Amino acid sequence: MKHSDHSRRTIIKGIGVATAGVLGAAPAQAAMAVPTEGEIWSNEYWAKKGDVPLWMFRKRIGAPKPGEPARPVVFFVHGSSVTSRVFDLPVPGKGEYSLLNVFARYGFDCWTMDHENYGKSGRTSGNADIASGVEDLKAAVEVIACETGERRYHFIGESSGALRAGAFAMAAPERIGRLVFAAFTYKGDGSPTLAKRAEQLAYYRSHNMRKRDRDMIRSIATRDRPGTSDPAVIEVLADVEMQFGDQIPTGTYLDMTANLPVVHPEKVLAPVLLVRGEYDGIAAVPDLEEFFNKLSNGDRQFIILPGTAHSVALATNRELFWHVTRAFLTMPAPIVT
Repeated sequence: MKHSDHSRRTIIKGIGVATAGVLGAAPAQAAMAVPTEGEIWSNEYWAKKGDVPLWMFRKRIGAPKPGEPARPVVFFVHGSSVTSRVFDLPVPGKGEYSLLNVFARYGFDCWTMDHENYGKSGRTSGNADIASGVEDLKAAVEVIACETGERRYHFIGESSGALRAGAFAMAAPERIGRLVFAAFTYKGDGSPTLAKRAEQLAYYRSHNMRKRDRDMIRSIATRDRPGTSDPAVIEVLADVEMQFGDQIPTGTYLDMTANLPVVHPEKVLAPVLLVRGEYDGIAAVPDLEEFFNKLSNGDRQFIILPGTAHSVALATNRELFWHVTRAFLTMPAPIVT
């Protein structure tokens, strides 16, 4: 499908004043996702976190038009070892791998960003930990508010992106619609991946960047259960990711090996969908069940996807993830509460 040129690049400054009217009373009725056909429109934006420029990207069917009904916003939050390209990967001859395309066709207004020290966003001396990611998201939602007029957004986070989204939900509950945590971990108990990663804890404490080569990117899809992702697709991901260099921040690895839990279920007020790949090594089922059982909102689901490992966005069985996520995000409002 032909994409429009990414012609507009906007640095958003003084955003608090600009959005004061937008963030007033909540709309009487939440925006509804209506499946849409047509050309996918895309655009780039820039948020500012202090002096740090943060690259944002948006896709939807058709360019925004004044006076049209609002579409529900979905924000995709990337993980530790990849950029937001993981959500918008073109893989010729292999079918659809862009979550942004899929959910744009479902009728959503899709957004994502590169966190500090990732992708096109600004480089600093920091380690881009979960707390830093929360500040990134605070800057990003002000841009979305200006562009859409909406003040609540659904968030889909994968791996440490789910931790970023969950921590943001604790910090800014008024900005949250529904939450999808994929490849999430709570306390990390029983996780072979985190146990292995903890062997490098001293390095994460003393270094803010770590090596990220092609083999490391390949391992995301092979470390739990080879065959659950197409190796050719992961090679395309590596091609795209390596343009941003072979260094990636250590902050989320440090948090996941030394500082869990960083998301406290009692403080997450929004509806939550927990999605775990059957073979995911980042979190054992009992760890996620403990988190699930402590969530404060009765509107919650825990789904295990068969034949899937850590990476659900790029899994061979990725359409299972599309299905359960779409169903959760379009859940009818309950009549009796």
